[in-house]
Amino acid sequence: MSIPSEKSAPPILRDTAVEADFVVVGGGLAGVCAALAAARHGARVALVQDRPVLGGNASSEMRMGIMGAHGDCNKEAGILEELQLRNFYYNPLLRYTLWDDVLLSTVRSEPNITLLLNTSVCGVEMDGGTAGGPPHDGRLSAGQPGGAACAPAVQTTGISAVLAWNSNAQTRYRIAGRIFADCSGDGILRLSGAEFRHGREDPAEFGETYLQTGGDRRTMGNSILLQLRRTGEHHPFRAPPGAYHFTDADFARPADEPPPPAGTKQVNYLRLYPEENNFWWIEYGGNLDTIGDANAIQEELKKIAWGVWEYIKNHPDGRGRGYELDWIGALPGKRESTRFIGPHILTQGDVLSGGHFDDVVAYGGWTLDDHHPDAFFKKGRISVEYGCPSPFGIPWRCLYSRNVPNLMFAGRDISCTHMGLSATRVMGTCAALGQAVGTAAALCLAHGCTPAALAAHDGRLSAGQSLIATLQAALENDDCMLPYRWRQPSALTREAHCSPECEVLRSGIDRETPDGTENGMWMPCAHPDAQALPCATYEWPTPRRLSGARVVFDSQMTFTGKRMRKLEATTERAEMPAPLARAFHVDARVGGAWRTVFSDPENFLRLRQIAFGAPVEADALRLVVETTWGGGAAHVFAFDAF
Repeated sequence: MSIPSEKSAPPILRDTAVEADFVVVGGGLAGVCAALAAARHGARVALVQDRPVLGGNASSEMRMGIMGAHGDCNKEAGILEELQLRNFYYNPLLRYTLWDDVLLSTVRSEPNITLLLNTSVCGVEMDGGTAGGPPHDGRLSAGQPGGAACAPAVQTTGISAVLAWNSNAQTRYRIAGRIFADCSGDGILRLSGAEFRHGREDPAEFGETYLQTGGDRRTMGNSILLQLRRTGEHHPFRAPPGAYHFTDADFARPADEPPPPAGTKQVNYLRLYPEENNFWWIEYGGNLDTIGDANAIQEELKKIAWGVWEYIKNHPDGRGRGYELDWIGALPGKRESTRFIGPHILTQGDVLSGGHFDDVVAYGGWTLDDHHPDAFFKKGRISVEYGCPSPFGIPWRCLYSRNVPNLMFAGRDISCTHMGLSATRVMGTCAALGQAVGTAAALCLAHGCTPAALAAHDGRLSAGQSLIATLQAALENDDCMLPYRWRQPSALTREAHCSPECEVLRSGIDRETPDGTENGMWMPCAHPDAQALPCATYEWPTPRRLSGARVVFDSQMTFTGKRMRKLEATTERAEMPAPLARAFHVDARVGGAWRTVFSDPENFLRLRQIAFGAPVEADALRLVVETTWGGGAAHVFAFDAF
């Protein structure tokens, strides 16, 4: 084999230019949902992820549980539910490495997305070619306590490109775009000069009574998780060199611990036993900089984790017998670092009041769950959870920068206080925020406006209507519930005639509700030789031009088992939701005869947005379910004609 000459050898470093309409930085659930939503609404998207896998804290690298709004009827739908159903279908053993690939294959299947893995953003370019300087840390002067907002000169220039580095391919990227979203969690696009906060506010700043102390740079810490396997055997564990060695005395609770604060729903302590434990409490770093000190925090967490398992496994009371350590995280998961500042800052008061915002685009429903910065090394309770409404609304004004006009954000770096973050940082909420931002980005691009202009009156729309209303309708059509309102069915659906049992399919309520009302229709599966097919049918007095349909099947969202297991791997296979339609078709009546305009013999999704091959002039449309995943009748929440 000949050795290439110096002239023909590839360059040591490659320079690659990428152009997109919408650039998403960060490939956790917020970033994945933002990229998918924007791409499906027609935007060209670049998704930049600094890891080899997607999913962030939910990936195989960290394995945090996907938590979200409390209450069976409040589970997050939309793209998150789609991803979880895809995981059930392709990964029934719920293996984390295959979950990574479910996320990857879903993103790669979208032709409008350019995915850059192993690629870290390291700079920005602003309009006019001005390079982004170091991030402004929200301080009025050096040394001012944490949590205070800055008041820099008004910035009118936006981001024109991000600069990134892929060490695997030794490639430098310049990724140009029109709108940018920071879904990195750590807010790397602070390089643009965007205002942000870090640390805990003084409780008096926003009247946050659940914040016991603040005005500092302290945060919630990072965690490394463990996963165990039941073996029925016992072999003592040998901790590697450098591990901490703990005794009962290290975990003794103080005798004089004060009672929990008023409003407390639950307090949490170190859980030093193997059953039903994902070890989230192996947490450290809240007294450091969870970004700048990440390497030191990672090293300390490993020492703690090895020591914890040694303590449990070898404890003389036998609590660790029958378990072996199956996996230990190498990369810590973060709870908190920095938060951008938008036109509105979500506070404890907003959460407790339920978030009744006119511009609501997403919701939370986790507790106000504040972890003490001392974390693992705190004696006594290490976190306090305060009850709050579920769901509570999150407004659009928390999802874009107030001083960089084309910068959005989703995930744990949205515009909120430390206490607001304690309820919005969980990944179910982050996914909903990501879908809102991605949908909004596509809307901004289509209308040629900035994120701030979405809420302003648009003269091209009907009197008094804003693009926020358009955004909200688009999110609801894509199966995102918004608090205190329900989806409006299509005009064609509302004007159709249907049987009384079908009426519920156009209520706009596409899920179970706490009052137990039947919001869906049970539909027997059709037999091919039956003359009268059991189905949902809409009829119009004269033919209508129909181009598609929207269907919402029951995917049993109240079943939380779709979210990845916290504990050990098993050979138990996940079952697809029983009332979910597996094979179905949609027929249109044209000239008095029924014609199938769409069919799917292997459906596994809750929401189906169906485009017919070509529009049809029909005076009736029907949905026919042939089989379900459980063998019984199908349960359908919505059927719309377009």
